[in-house]
Amino acid sequence: MQAAVSTACLYPAPTEEALYDLAVNGVQSAEIFLNTHSELTKSFAHESAAILRQFDMKCCAVHPFTSELEQLMFFSDYERRLSDSLDFYKHYFQFMNIVGAKIFVFHAAKAVRNTELFCERYSRLYNTGREFGISVAVENVARCKSGSSAFIREISGLLGSDFAFVLDTKQAIRSGETPFAFLSAAGSSVRHVHISDSGELGDCLLVGRGSFRFKQFFEILAKNSPECSVVLEVYRSAFGGISELISSYGTLCSLTEKYGRRNEAE
Repeated sequence: MQAAVSTACLYPAPTEEALYDLAVNGVQSAEIFLNTHSELTKSFAHESAAILRQFDMKCCAVHPFTSELEQLMFFSDYERRLSDSLDFYKHYFQFMNIVGAKIFVFHAAKAVRNTELFCERYSRLYNTGREFGISVAVENVARCKSGSSAFIREISGLLGSDFAFVLDTKQAIRSGETPFAFLSAAGSSVRHVHISDSGELGDCLLVGRGSFRFKQFFEILAKNSPECSVVLEVYRSAFGGISELISSYGTLCSLTEKYGRRNEAE
């Protein structure tokens, strides 16, 4: 299990500056949140890869800036737009090949006529990603269909091994559910986690500032998805200086090291 930090935590700092700031402060793995079309160029990808190499850092995942358009891009009745969108997302996958990332975060549909249509459209993108060695992973987002653990359980059963999942703890809470419900629904399909603490002060806190049951969460995650990456993802308003963010990352590293190992005796 690999602890990481998202460049989105430092938004609106330019993506490359956020990546450098994480790297120079000792973060060993990062999720890169791309924020605009020009960041999909090969030159920008190589610039990002150079930062990673300089600090012996890994990129575990990429999050697209087009998430809010995915309903329109992939789940409408206009076939040409779907075809064009599949081609456009290849730019993300090419970027990922350059920086070495394997997980692509997909918000997917806000509404869809039926589950079969969702699975058909998702499968087309999933198979496109697979051509590049990428796993396209559906994230639970409260405002999307994926915000329901029952829906995740259903599509996981229908798609089987051709399904990957990103579990976002704060989004689970915002859906009126618990992260543990999504752990149960997705099982071994969990490939990636967006984690934050939660409690009386909110649902998007630095690790160590709430009362989330990390021990129980990581023990279950390690049993089902021991190779999962766990990314600290909080909003910029959740901390003061970057030292607070790095301290929280250190706490996350300690927790994943202590509790995020599969029990070989089982």
